[in-house]
Amino acid sequence: MKRIFTIFLLLIISSSSFAKTLSPSELMEKAQKTYNEKKYTEAIQLYAQLLKQGYEVPEVYYNIGNCYFKNNRITNAIYFYEKALKLAPYDNDIRYNLSLANQYTTDKIKRLSPFWLTQGVNYFFNLFSADGWARISTIAFIGLLVFVLLFLFTHQLGLKRVLLGMSILSLLISLLAFGGAGHQAQQIASHETAIIFEPTVNIKSSPAENGTNLMIIHEGLKVSIRDSVNNWYKIVLPDGNEGWLEKSNLKRI
Repeated sequence: MKRIFTIFLLLIISSSSFAKTLSPSELMEKAQKTYNEKKYTEAIQLYAQLLKQGYEVPEVYYNIGNCYFKNNRITNAIYFYEKALKLAPYDNDIRYNLSLANQYTTDKIKRLSPFWLTQGVNYFFNLFSADGWARISTIAFIGLLVFVLLFLFTHQLGLKRVLLGMSILSLLISLLAFGGAGHQAQQIASHETAIIFEPTVNIKSSPAENGTNLMIIHEGLKVSIRDSVNNWYKIVLPDGNEGWLEKSNLKRI
């Protein structure tokens, strides 16, 4: 009888907990209200629940970054701003707050300028998100189908030439936008960059504790990951210098 009562009580508690589960919009609203009340630690927990529910959007990562920044936890703020920027590379607010947080880091390493063509291509593809490029590609493809149908049923030579040109243009835009969507999706899926989370770490010449110390770096610095051996990552600094670092010292974006 006692066992039955216990099971019944657990069912009541479970159903009560289930009933209190908030939807993503409700969680977002509650988290924003908590943030406005300057309860930043509690707000972080609410935003974390959104992430657990699979609601991974730039706004959530950005807001978590703001909470950490308000709590003076700069490294965590940088990490979440970078996560937000990865999903929305065109967002100026995220870029501004990230640059502001980076001013509080110890290492001021000058970043190598990328090749102008690479920089131009990245800038162009970062104009829209993966979803935005996908929508443009779909609209352009529908336009292509419409122009082709009109071309087939039109007998005027001049109009046919115009429709042919519009069809080719729509095809090019659709393919370009499709490539943009693929580029952005690949950027989101890749984890080739990381943030240093230890206050001070030594970069080694080899993936071993007895490797030569090459330089010292500090928390908050963003690095690129080039290779992995056991518990070590081969990293590249913004200025192009490279070396080995234990995996536990950083967190991949």
